[in-house]
Amino acid sequence: MKLFGSSLILSGTALGAGMLAIPMVLAQFGFYVSALLMLVIFLGTTYSALLLAETCTKTKDNSGMSSIAYLTLGHKGKHFINALFYLLLVCMMIAYLIGIGDLVHNFLLDLGMDVPPAVGYTLFSLLTGFVVVAGKSHVDKLNRGLFILMVAMLLLVIASLLSNIHLSNLSQESAFSTRNVVKYSAVIFTSFASMVVIPSLVIYNHEASDKQIRNMILLGSVIPLLCYLIWLFAIIGNLGVEAVSQFDNISQLIAAFGAEAGMLKGVIALFSALALITSYLGVSMALYDQNKDAITKGNTEAYGLTFILPLVLATLFSNQFVSMLDYAGMVLVFLAIWGPLAMVKQVRKPHFEHAKLDHTYTAAGGRPALVATFLFGALIFVSWFMG
Repeated sequence: MKLFGSSLILSGTALGAGMLAIPMVLAQFGFYVSALLMLVIFLGTTYSALLLAETCTKTKDNSGMSSIAYLTLGHKGKHFINALFYLLLVCMMIAYLIGIGDLVHNFLLDLGMDVPPAVGYTLFSLLTGFVVVAGKSHVDKLNRGLFILMVAMLLLVIASLLSNIHLSNLSQESAFSTRNVVKYSAVIFTSFASMVVIPSLVIYNHEASDKQIRNMILLGSVIPLLCYLIWLFAIIGNLGVEAVSQFDNISQLIAAFGAEAGMLKGVIALFSALALITSYLGVSMALYDQNKDAITKGNTEAYGLTFILPLVLATLFSNQFVSMLDYAGMVLVFLAIWGPLAMVKQVRKPHFEHAKLDHTYTAAGGRPALVATFLFGALIFVSWFMG
């Protein structure tokens, strides 16, 4: 069950960004072009995740991303990777806190209470922190329950909306062009990139075989793809491309479904909240482990660095949900694509001095796959500049 739970942590880390950002970003291209774009990005991010898993399993004495970077890339490489890792995790945590605050604010408004979003996400973040500090097994169990509930909510939403889906909506498009597809690829890339939790999960599953680690990552990558396709199908099929393309935030998306389906509004709000919470759990676990690996061994200090700083920044950038995901996409190119490529090059050397000799897993594909992955990263990097 640990491996299955770890796959769900991988999936949950990705889903918070994707389930809420993908409809607003991809609707303009129509369902079919969007599905093809998601498939391409899924293949690139999954292979990169396997490269990082290979690095983690082949490197001895590692206790997190900082240690792995030091053992494979040296002091300068460690500092570079650490800086990117912090920037990425903080951007993602800010995005999720903003989304959670927006949902809590609107939920309380429906109850007649006008509470600022900052109050909601502050309480949520501080309470979640205690679960993360308690250990990965607690995060695993909580995430497993929340993820199963989230999937149940998704199935309930889909079942409720099937009767109102218009297949003609799926072929609509409002702003399709090759330039626009490339331009928005960075945001979609972020929605698949859950690699930030891989070092933590490899340590958590230290007794697992190489094949089990590989299968954990494959399952954790496939689940978000399927959920995204189903979610996008339901949203575009019901509301149409033009309507969805006009949404600026999560609340507008939920309000539109509320108008169309009455009591379904509450179910979709709960589903959206669960998607954000599972993502926040995974990202905060990764940042907490990174703080303990690179800065301090103390739980109190690591708690403060992990949960207080993002709270302050979320307050300063309270209307930048999609923008934070966009910035994270730029950082991810270096960290999730080119970083693993550089580290894998080191661990595959015949005389790598920090090799863990009882692990021999090597991601398939050889040199052609590595070149294709490098070019994939270049495409995402170009898309960020175009955006």
